[in-house]
Amino acid sequence: MARLQRSAPIGVPVHIIQRGNNRQICFNQNGDYAAYLWWLREYSERFHVDIHAWSLMKNHIHLLCTTHMEGGLSRMIQAIGRKYVRYFNHQNLRTGTLWEGRYRSCLVQPEKYLLKVYRYIELNSVRNKYVSNPSDFNWSSFQINAQGRASALCKPHAEYLNLGKSKAERTEKYKEMFERSFSEDLLKEIRDSTNKGLAFGDEIFKKEIEKMTGRRLNPLKRGRAFGWRKSK
Repeated sequence: MARLQRSAPIGVPVHIIQRGNNRQICFNQNGDYAAYLWWLREYSERFHVDIHAWSLMKNHIHLLCTTHMEGGLSRMIQAIGRKYVRYFNHQNLRTGTLWEGRYRSCLVQPEKYLLKVYRYIELNSVRNKYVSNPSDFNWSSFQINAQGRASALCKPHAEYLNLGKSKAERTEKYKEMFERSFSEDLLKEIRDSTNKGLAFGDEIFKKEIEKMTGRRLNPLKRGRAFGWRKSK
């Protein structure tokens, strides 16, 4: 199946995965992670993109964000990519590409679905066996969203703010979500939606987004359509 064109309507949250080319290492040391996050802040502000959650793995990144400018998301990713590749190549005496040709993404329904993606992203360090507890991983947004650490980069989504009236209440409710395990079906749905450029949400949300963008965001059914055979 041909990959769908990416879509990032203003005001709709997007989950992004960008991998190293051939899954090569993209971060070698703490300074690399810090540099990427510095430029993520710079370019997210320049192109009016709110960053809600992130996780920087050794060979790929996860971002959850909402753009407030037409084309802002893709421009942000392109600008960071160019800046970081120059930095990484200089640091490691290398040349050539670093990232895969294009990032993968899916639109996320805020109600009932967005906080699941928050949790999916911030548990990546545990699933990849970097740490046993997400609080021990310094290169994700968990310490901010769950523990209240100050951040100039992180912009909480309204769904996160709805967790409580105070910062203490929100962080406590947020941490409670991490006590529940992910089902394999939910993990697969998030992964498939992102890798295939679909939408993660209920059927009403998917239909609304399809009307808004004019693009198909539901997977096609396998096999030939009923009645495809020509009559003899």
